[in-house]
Amino acid sequence: MPERKEKQAAVLKKLLRYIGKYTPFVLLSLLFAAVSAVLSLYVPILTGRAIDCISGLNDVDFAGIFHILAQMGLVVLITAAAQWFLNICNNRITYRVVRDLRVDAFEKIEILPLKYLDAHSHGELVSRVISDADQVADGLLMGFTQLFTGVITVIGTLVFMVSIQYKIALVVVCITPVSLFVAAFIARRTFSMFKLQSETRGEQTALIEEMVANQKVVQAFGREGKVLEQFDEINGRLETSSLRATFFSSLTNPCTRFVNSLVYTGVGIFGAVSAVSGGISVGQLASFLSYANQYTKPFNEISGVVTELQNALACAGRILELIEETPQPAEDPDAVCLTDAKGMVSLCHVDFSYTEGQRLIEDFNLDVKPGQRVAIVGPTGCGKTTLINLLMRFYDVCSGEIRVDGTDIRHIRRESLRSSYGMVLQETWLREGTVLENIRMGMQGADRADVIEAAKASHAHSFIKRLKDGYDTVITEEGGGLSQGQKQLLCIARVMLSLPPMLILDEATSSIDTRTEQKIQNAFAGMMQGRTSFIVAHRLSTIKEADIILVMKDGHILEQGDHKTLLAKNGFYATLYKSQFVNG
Repeated sequence: MPERKEKQAAVLKKLLRYIGKYTPFVLLSLLFAAVSAVLSLYVPILTGRAIDCISGLNDVDFAGIFHILAQMGLVVLITAAAQWFLNICNNRITYRVVRDLRVDAFEKIEILPLKYLDAHSHGELVSRVISDADQVADGLLMGFTQLFTGVITVIGTLVFMVSIQYKIALVVVCITPVSLFVAAFIARRTFSMFKLQSETRGEQTALIEEMVANQKVVQAFGREGKVLEQFDEINGRLETSSLRATFFSSLTNPCTRFVNSLVYTGVGIFGAVSAVSGGISVGQLASFLSYANQYTKPFNEISGVVTELQNALACAGRILELIEETPQPAEDPDAVCLTDAKGMVSLCHVDFSYTEGQRLIEDFNLDVKPGQRVAIVGPTGCGKTTLINLLMRFYDVCSGEIRVDGTDIRHIRRESLRSSYGMVLQETWLREGTVLENIRMGMQGADRADVIEAAKASHAHSFIKRLKDGYDTVITEEGGGLSQGQKQLLCIARVMLSLPPMLILDEATSSIDTRTEQKIQNAFAGMMQGRTSFIVAHRLSTIKEADIILVMKDGHILEQGDHKTLLAKNGFYATLYKSQFVNG
């Protein structure tokens, strides 16, 4: 319990820092809340005075009543204007705070290390930035709209009641703590329930996002039934946690209403006795009963606000956890920009593992001269793609060092290092926009003629011309009506346009037909002239011309040499090669 309170207080403190940026709006909100509450409380006074203007049958002070009604109308107009401005201020505070949370969360995602993104489902991250932020907005809006006004109404009502009859006001004050105790008791027990609800909702969003993105795979393997079972299980847990959270939070309002009814009853009894004995007038009693009713309403609202704030704080805690995650290591203060890279790459005693205690690459050594073509082959899981991740510095080595042109890549600015590589991966990446914009992504500012030449070199030009609007055809992130091979051709065209000094080709032609692949291999051969190239391939026919072939297994280099040398050794590479070509 103390630990949960500390955690809740810490989240609230961090959230208040975001709210603190908009202190002028908070002060204005308080001002308008005070004006609205005070003027609303002044109306019962005027009502009581109007009642006292009616002394008896045929004894009514109409002039006094009309004067009071004019005052009441003015007060109501000013109150309405104050509430309108109050809502404007509250909306500005709430949605700007949520905007800032989302901006900070998205900026953190941009600089988080890949190991964090690999370890967390994308749907769960989406849930934090979208759904949880919406819950925070709802809680804050209700808090600012009702909390300020409610507190000021309670204080103001007490002041007005004491000014009329302090003994009856004392009855109200004595019964009030019971309402506060009930609200606090329930609120303490709802925070953990709302936190569990939020976490389960994130788990559900992650599953839905994954299944929608991979629907074809699910259907191809007949996993619909299993996925439905998994969804039903998560949905059932969400139902249970949501019902518990909603049930316990819903107890707040009826419980506090019951206590508030006791307050109203007490005021009615003591007020009636006092009015009969001449302690107060009938008009003052009417004012008192109105105040007793107004006094209890804020407690119902505040109890509802407290419940909603529990949910908001639970969701805010999840967003803040993301915002406070450790980013990727900062750039070295003395980091240099890699310009006009020659392409000399060396790996010295490199050790690396994704999980501590489970070594993947051990004592890896490699020297690549400028312009050499290095092919990396080996069974699945041997570390081929991991090596690419290390070269691009998506991950940092655990020990040892990787040098480019004699400089440790940890002392090179990431942007300049990565822009020196051109990557074509097995998995394609496109963005929503025209075909022209997708190819031009590799070299912003390139003119249309250069883009077309790159498309021709990658053999993408022919299918682009057949599209509805040619190079101006708009495609989605998933590629719309494009085949996997066509999407891969666009990615190849992107690299051929930018022509960086170093290349990484990871199964770059895996989705392309054999005839087109042969043409692209010829284009690649021309593009790789004078450029250091790293080629990951399963089809060994594509790497015969490589200067160095690294045969990897379990994170180690088993063999190293050119195609003819490795075949002559009759080792692991020869076995792989024969399994593809002799037995095929």
